[in-house]
Amino acid sequence: MPEITERAFKDPSLKRSAALLRAFLREQSNPERCYTLLARDSVAQVARHIDLPGRIVVDIGGGSGHFTEEFRRRGAQSYLFEPDLRELNARGGPVTEDAVLADGYLLPLADGAADVCFSSNVLEHVSDPQTFISEMARVTRPGGLIYLSFTNWLSPWGGHECAPWHYLGADRARARYRRRTGREAKHTVGENLFPVHIGPTLRHVRGRDDVQVVTARSRYWPFLASTITRVPGLREIATWNLLLILRRRP
Repeated sequence: MPEITERAFKDPSLKRSAALLRAFLREQSNPERCYTLLARDSVAQVARHIDLPGRIVVDIGGGSGHFTEEFRRRGAQSYLFEPDLRELNARGGPVTEDAVLADGYLLPLADGAADVCFSSNVLEHVSDPQTFISEMARVTRPGGLIYLSFTNWLSPWGGHECAPWHYLGADRARARYRRRTGREAKHTVGENLFPVHIGPTLRHVRGRDDVQVVTARSRYWPFLASTITRVPGLREIATWNLLLILRRRP
């Protein structure tokens, strides 16, 4: 795999967005490059707000550990908490022996244990996002950071492998996927994929008294990434993936 350099992570930029999109489109054939690139990009976003060396980072739902691996490369003490054993073993086993099989609703951590609580593209897979966010806030120390991103339902990728046909209905999109591929889709709405929307999520986090919104922007958009999220209606389609960086209040 070619070396992925830090220069690819000027954010936002057309070059960055194009590189991430190309990697995503080849995710099935080259998942290692796709998720290594995404991890480099995401951890760089965190590093703009906090010095990572020596920090304790909790990676919730980080799959087989690409994000944990990148946080450690940056000098952080990062720990992986993943509820799905299949995801944990997707690379032939987790990148670290101390990975924990744990549910994001109830993390085996003390209050304020983490300097950074990180979750990439997990919120749309939980049935109770507000409880999930509350647990992230609980385990983050006062002044610490929460990184939370998710693919919103009305984005072109909201239906995941069934997108964009989810616009015509989840059941219809799933049936089309079965006809086209000869196998069942990985995600089923109401079981392991849930419609999450930008507006209600922003209202929820802004209304909380335990976090302060540092950043609310499109994660991948190449320009005006923060402006898009301020336009009701348009943001539900154009944001594609909402990135929230929150600071834990005392």
